[in-house]
Amino acid sequence: MDLKIEKVKESRIKEVDFSKLSFGRTFADHMFICEYKDGKWQNPTIKPYGALSLEPSASVFHYGQAVFEGMKAYKDDNGHVFLFRPQENYKRINKSCERLAMPAFPEEWFDKALRTLVDIDSEWIKPGFGNALYLRPFVIATTPGVQASPAKDYLFIIITAPVQSYYSGDVRVKIADYYSRAANGGFGFAKAAGNYAGQFYPTQQAAAEGYQQVMWTDDATHQYLEEAGTMNLWFRLGDTLVTCPTSERILDGVTRKSIIAVAEKLGIKTEIRPVKVTELIEAAENGTLKEAFGCGTAAVISPISAFGYKGKDYEINRPAELYTDKIKETILNIQYNRSEDPFGWRVQVK
Repeated sequence: MDLKIEKVKESRIKEVDFSKLSFGRTFADHMFICEYKDGKWQNPTIKPYGALSLEPSASVFHYGQAVFEGMKAYKDDNGHVFLFRPQENYKRINKSCERLAMPAFPEEWFDKALRTLVDIDSEWIKPGFGNALYLRPFVIATTPGVQASPAKDYLFIIITAPVQSYYSGDVRVKIADYYSRAANGGFGFAKAAGNYAGQFYPTQQAAAEGYQQVMWTDDATHQYLEEAGTMNLWFRLGDTLVTCPTSERILDGVTRKSIIAVAEKLGIKTEIRPVKVTELIEAAENGTLKEAFGCGTAAVISPISAFGYKGKDYEINRPAELYTDKIKETILNIQYNRSEDPFGWRVQVK
């Protein structure tokens, strides 16, 4: 890849109060952009972060061909910068592209663009747990016209945002018994923009009732638990950690896969199996539900303190020693280069 680089004349970093960041609202100096036209990717460029110019008839506005990824870059106490399992994000964005009839992006271009962009804006990454540079690769359809067909032109873009912890404290969730996040035969497994837009209204309704997120259930029966907001779900039933199996409705989260491996390394028994709403309620009532949490790139682990279902709330009485604390600490230590990485997940940006 012949990567063109146009740097800003003066960084905006001095204008930013890093102690008061709102997640995903402040962006670093540069972005990567690459065009797909005439059947191939071309003109890869790193340039100052700024507005795009698109036709009002661009396909993305009318037919929703848009996919994205969420990643982070971390800095250790010695100033070295690391990515966490970037190959998984590369594979997943192309899996999402395939489902939405969009062209795959070359792996070597993805890797070089990501590393170069992060290296250029490395001053925007602050050390310390919770601090990171959030990386948002995304692909949008740009062909002008309102024909209902796949576009011929696309943009692959990476923007970056300095962030702190995504959620503060525990969350209360409402189990969905009417709305669905995704359906069999659909594209719930893809990180497609439309999957998230469809969540906003039910989540607004849940928020009006005092909940922070919706715990989604299967579309056919609403009997089986699937995801919570933008996160994969975990439950500690007795001394066993249980997570729902991935499917064409459920996103195959990188953090979820990492927790499975870390739990095994820590000697924590795990199960990957369907979990019924009735099983969760029964476990909450008889005290065998010890922990519940969502996981994802933004939050890593977000503990759930209670859930509501059909007008009734169920508090989760957690023990003093939590699996979530051990697992999150292990993952953070790997991400911030404070421990050995027995899995080979940490990739240094040089």
